[in-house]
Amino acid sequence: MAQLINNQLVISRAEILSVAQARKSRDPIATRGRILAAAKVEFARKGLGGARVDDIAARAKVNKRMLYHYFGNKEDLFRITLEDAYAGIREAEAKLEIEKDDPVTALTRLIRFTWQYYLDNPEFITLVNSENLHKARHIKTSERMREMSRPFVGRMRSLLERGAKARLFRPDLDAVQVNITIAAIGYYYLTNRFTGSIVFERDLMSKKALNERLDFNIKTILRVICTPQTLATMEAAT
Repeated sequence: MAQLINNQLVISRAEILSVAQARKSRDPIATRGRILAAAKVEFARKGLGGARVDDIAARAKVNKRMLYHYFGNKEDLFRITLEDAYAGIREAEAKLEIEKDDPVTALTRLIRFTWQYYLDNPEFITLVNSENLHKARHIKTSERMREMSRPFVGRMRSLLERGAKARLFRPDLDAVQVNITIAAIGYYYLTNRFTGSIVFERDLMSKKALNERLDFNIKTILRVICTPQTLATMEAAT
């Protein structure tokens, strides 16, 4: 309780924290952000079926009524969490500004980025896996997903066109197929790291193994994309 000492109002630390918490709870942007962050953790760990609204609300430090006020229901919250997860990787890709690099450097940077993003954001892979189990029913009609995906594909199309024009890349490449291949070559490795370590009797997540895999990914993609002349020039330079 606030006290008057020497004609000055003294407010306790507990009261200050209480006021700050109250203001925080009334901040709609911060509250929404906390709910989404909590939902990402719970959905990534337990999937749509296993995650409980009670746990998400508790982790976000809000009541369930507020959660429903912002997101409607659990299914909508899952969809928005997925959209945010995709937005995270799409925004990070755009910040690479690969259009400023020569085509080979741009492609190499994109492969490195995709691999590292998967390592740094394992919940992204888990959320995507979960949505695939539901046959993409939550994002199937999402306009936000389409708006994010079009520039993503367009960026790759422009890169391939630049590379082909410079006679560095093959001219017959499909941007969608290349994007899928770059994603898959890292995605499969990481989603199967536990079973793979048993099957191949190797620690697939050791620092040495991860570095070797990234090197393999880069070389493999470049061999698919680059012309024989480009590859020969690169090999001669090493």
